[in-house]
Amino acid sequence: MEPSLWLNIVLLASFVGADRSCSPGCSCDVETFGLFDSFRLIKVDCSGVGPHILPVSLPLDTTYLDLASNGFEDIKKSVLSGPGYTTLTNLNLSNNKIVNISTNAFSKLRYLESLDLSHNQLVALSDHSFFYCPLVELDLSSNRLQELKIGAFTSTNNGKAINLNLANNLISSISRRHEVGLPNIRILNLSGNELRSVYGLHGIPLQYLVLDGNPISTINENDFLGLEGLTHLSLSNMEELIEIAPNSFKDLSALQNLDFSNNPNLKILSKEVFFGLTSLRELNLLNSGVVSLPKDTLRFLPSMKSVTWGESYHCIKTVKESQFHLQNGMVRQEVVVCRDAQGAVSAQDIL
Repeated sequence: MEPSLWLNIVLLASFVGADRSCSPGCSCDVETFGLFDSFRLIKVDCSGVGPHILPVSLPLDTTYLDLASNGFEDIKKSVLSGPGYTTLTNLNLSNNKIVNISTNAFSKLRYLESLDLSHNQLVALSDHSFFYCPLVELDLSSNRLQELKIGAFTSTNNGKAINLNLANNLISSISRRHEVGLPNIRILNLSGNELRSVYGLHGIPLQYLVLDGNPISTINENDFLGLEGLTHLSLSNMEELIEIAPNSFKDLSALQNLDFSNNPNLKILSKEVFFGLTSLRELNLLNSGVVSLPKDTLRFLPSMKSVTWGESYHCIKTVKESQFHLQNGMVRQEVVVCRDAQGAVSAQDIL
């Protein structure tokens, strides 16, 4: 038999096997890659089948599992284990009725990077809920969470919590962080919950954080302590937000995008609010109660490029060149120009 013909027969047999091992009511898509399509990844879609679908029998090499909209109420270790679960990198549990997640529910998912638990009924998270998998992206939006504790993402050492600040100084790689019980999460969506405080996220190496729609009334000075790697922060659609304390973002030197949009009761932002935001490039104040900023605010924001203030009102930082001088040559000056429906006005008239 020709070697190439033999290889094609083997690959065909593997694809047929994948189809046969797909659970009733689910669909399995096979994506091949590599030399002669010798490697495969399998996406299993079991959404909308019903709560009886658990436990799902998965084909080997499954990387994505969709269990959305099945009416689940509890997630236990016994329903997320088996040969096909050891290769999962993405799991979708959104739009269920989940009220409880067992401590070790995800303990077999050692390669899981993305987990969607949005639109469920979670009120609290038990300690070590997400420690067992190296999550990078976690969506907890539209639940009923009233608080979030670092213990949900870490292990303990002899009954005592690990010193996160010390560990962060000594450990840089994701794999090493996980070995000593440190969280890996870079993207966290907590929008639409019942959080009344930001405090509790210290030590998570976040880059993107969304807190939209939570009933938080005040942002305090130390709320974002320990989140030095944050680049995008959204504090939008908070109807109860009325105050942001000075120096609240002082540790966020890497922050590039800050969203305060749709906060009608946030009326005042002092210049000290922006202290430490040396990398901030975009500020969104669309439909907020803030109508002006102190004139010298920009000296705290050396990297600022754009401010969105209204649907037809937008400010950008640009360079203005004045007339040529014999001694000084062409004088260049950074200015902020804000444009509205009637034309353009300089930032000095606004900021």
